Amino acid sequence: MNLRKVWGSVWSRSKCCKDPKKAIKVLESSSSSISVFDQLPMDILVKILMLVEPRDALKLSLTCKALKRLVGCNRIWIFYLKCLQDSWDSIFFAETSLRFGYPLRMVSSESEELMFVRVYGHRAQVPDSIIIDGGSGYCKFGRSKNDSPSGRSVTFLEFGNIESPIYARLQQFFVTIFNRMQVKPYMQPVVVSLPLCHQDDTESAKASRRQLKTAILNVLFDMNVPAVCAVNQAVLALYAARQTSGIVVNIGFQVITIVPILNGKVMRQVGVEVIGFGALKLTGFLKEKMQENNVTFRSLYTVRTLKENLCYVALDYEAELSRDTQASMEILGEGWFTLSKERFQTGEILFQPRLAGMHAMSLHQAVALCMDHCDAAGLTGDGRWFKTVVLAGGSACLPGLAERLEKELQNYLPSSICNGVTVIPPPCGVDAAWHGGKLISNLSTFPGPWCITRKQFRRKSRLMW
Repeated sequence: MNLRKVWGSVWSRSKCCKDPKKAIKVLESSSSSISVFDQLPMDILVKILMLVEPRDALKLSLTCKALKRLVGCNRIWIFYLKCLQDSWDSIFFAETSLRFGYPLRMVSSESEELMFVRVYGHRAQVPDSIIIDGGSGYCKFGRSKNDSPSGRSVTFLEFGNIESPIYARLQQFFVTIFNRMQVKPYMQPVVVSLPLCHQDDTESAKASRRQLKTAILNVLFDMNVPAVCAVNQAVLALYAARQTSGIVVNIGFQVITIVPILNGKVMRQVGVEVIGFGALKLTGFLKEKMQENNVTFRSLYTVRTLKENLCYVALDYEAELSRDTQASMEILGEGWFTLSKERFQTGEILFQPRLAGMHAMSLHQAVALCMDHCDAAGLTGDGRWFKTVVLAGGSACLPGLAERLEKELQNYLPSSICNGVTVIPPPCGVDAAWHGGKLISNLSTFPGPWCITRKQFRRKSRLMW
């Protein structure tokens, strides 16, 4: 009864004053009627605060010393952050690992730099951004406040007439994206992923990467975008998995790229491995198998849909050959399709390329080679940074792929390296890099440390990659 009476008093007095300054004076003068709060156990006060909105908690903090101490405590604001749409694990990772931009600097959750009352308030004020993940097959775009991308299009590497100058193609691409989203470029910052290309550590490759990044920034700033955050696509996928170091295996449209990353930096001097086939080859292989079995279809899109919905990777390929693996699905306008052994034979070419007539390194061999180079480089004292493998790309979402790759690595790697190796399936499915951009764009410190403004860009004669 006392609690109800006190809460009614606080609520009515705070509502009667629309002017925040007057409301504060009213609440401060009400100490006689609300002194009951100071007599309540701390756990009861915590439960009271968890029942109200954050702004009401701030109002209550003016009523007694006990509530004021609680509202200044991280525990309450962690609870409020957990009530947001984004997962708490992602928020905590982002605010402790990414808040200061690159180069990354970790922040302890007990640090004075990380008061979650401020984090909550600042995140609420962060402007909406546009996130554009170029991709290697399809581009994903959407608003940072949304749960997922709102649309897809052809990637800007393939957009328009490929014989046109890169500036013209990029301009046409970004204009199309902004028109589809019905947004004005000058209204919000843009987070854009940098594609996985020119991966060598040579001067020529560095110049090509710099030229592409400069062209992207030039186009966006010529469209009056206020600020741009441009981050490597593999790095964004790693952030989506809540990691800052590890190896990203990106199964792209044309090639598979194995990218070692240490503290948010691509370690090209260690070596980025590239396998000369990708998702398109997997789809083509399934198409051949379907034709061999006299299964008719209208287009490659049908085959890709079947691959995405029926195919998987077997943990033990030889054992799977003797099992009944038949499964069916209906595709609108084409009827029912039934697949059997092709369901797991398609993904098997990642580990046995010879099944598709290819002389290429297998997936586990390429990842093991990358790990061996990382280990030999001796970049850190403990040598664990490269033992987390994160899968990315549409075809990396095939069920069973992460488990199979981890098994093959454990069998293939020497005992000095294989201990502790973990393979993580694509975080957020096919949209891993987009969600990595979403983590950055919702930081309490965004856009400050992550973005470059038009003025800063024009001032720089040379951009660092």
